[in-house]
Amino acid sequence: MTLRIYNTLSKSEEVFEPLDPPIVKMYVCGPTVYDLSHLGHARTYIAFDVVRRYLEFLGYSVIYVVNITDVEDKIIKRAQEKGVSPFELAEEYTKEYFKDIEALQIKKADINPKVTEHIEDIIEVVQGLIDKGYAYIADGDVYFDVLKFPDYGKLSHQSLEDLKAGARVEVSEKKKHPADFALWKKSKEGEPSWDSPWGPGRPGWHIECSVMSMKYLGEQLDIHGGGQDLIFPHHENEIAQSEAYTGKKPFAKYWMHTGLVMVRGERMGKSLGNFVTIKELLEKFNAEAIRFFVLSTHYRSPIDFTWERIKQANNSLERLYNTIENIEVALRESDINYVYNLEGLDLDFYRNLISDERKFFEAMNNDFNTPAAISALFELSSHVNNYLRNTDKPNGALLSRAFNFFMNVGEIFGLFSKFKTKPEKKEEYDLIEKLIALIVDIRSEARKRKDWETADKIREKLRELGILLEDTKEKTIWKLKR
Repeated sequence: MTLRIYNTLSKSEEVFEPLDPPIVKMYVCGPTVYDLSHLGHARTYIAFDVVRRYLEFLGYSVIYVVNITDVEDKIIKRAQEKGVSPFELAEEYTKEYFKDIEALQIKKADINPKVTEHIEDIIEVVQGLIDKGYAYIADGDVYFDVLKFPDYGKLSHQSLEDLKAGARVEVSEKKKHPADFALWKKSKEGEPSWDSPWGPGRPGWHIECSVMSMKYLGEQLDIHGGGQDLIFPHHENEIAQSEAYTGKKPFAKYWMHTGLVMVRGERMGKSLGNFVTIKELLEKFNAEAIRFFVLSTHYRSPIDFTWERIKQANNSLERLYNTIENIEVALRESDINYVYNLEGLDLDFYRNLISDERKFFEAMNNDFNTPAAISALFELSSHVNNYLRNTDKPNGALLSRAFNFFMNVGEIFGLFSKFKTKPEKKEEYDLIEKLIALIVDIRSEARKRKDWETADKIREKLRELGILLEDTKEKTIWKLKR
């Protein structure tokens, strides 16, 4: 099966072919650290976490860079409001960002470069753009001259005239063209500044990502990602300045963008005050419920946020957890049989298992279609539970394959982490299972004698230890509390 990715640049799905396989160079625009991250940010972080995890599952070696914008207009404004220095504010929210990333079970990027640590690199690239004739100095500011870059607008698929008419651009009499954007901003009194050939100032927002991505990943990337709202002007400007600087080398081969999170028809955002922070989400739901909620919608589509929808996602996830627990219970009593010479229920289950696995990977190879992949998971869940209900002697090899498949999915989606807490040594785990089975047998004998006090006491003590008992007509089964 071939992985295909929707490329914003071509507005079509393309076969994924990295520039230098098996290495994949991937850059995603990170946070501007002036406040706590919200669900809109989490949506992007989780989506690209799964992209990275799946590429690694396929055998690629992903070099993943996510920047930290720690000097910017919003940071300066918020710092002034709070009466602290911009550097203090940025440091505080940088720490909060990393706490959120860890809490959401997102794998940390290989490199998290900060803007303030790369000022010299930025000055060097800005000077290079001036020297090449793509930028000009205007009273201490430096602007990129969009008219010098004929391909400007190729990512947002708009002409320069269209962009001029309706785009979000900073108005300034210093500009030659309204769409020209700042590479370097002359400092104002009380603002952070660094010395430069054009006077004291600080970097423009767009040049920061170009410089840091090229420093750590080279002049050409495989994947550049971010939220849909960054297509213009941020990513459009990144392309212009990067390709102008490198002699028109294609900056990124694949441009991927996540859809917006919506609240009652409006985009979730700090400016509208309709956002819910990651911390607030984690107070009501665990990380996996939030991840499952995000992955239940395709990464390019908008997500409608309600608390009820996250609750539904949590309930759906619990159904999958229950299925995996059922597999664990059945494995304790099944025979490890080979999968050849199957017949009857075993053969039917094997065929369903193979079909469901194929559907999952077909979905993921179709531009990371996580909703379709999740649908395949629920089909497998149904097939597992039907098989266990109708067979007296389940095939251990088939159940092991189903369990391992769920664990692979867990690694790709960042789910099912609670099933990864078994002792590392198999003999230790076997001993624990035997001890639990012995206690369950002792309780069963007490129940036969109608010694309910002892039976209830054993049940309660096991519950305190995280072991749940379920009495059926035939026997008592135990499960680990998740």
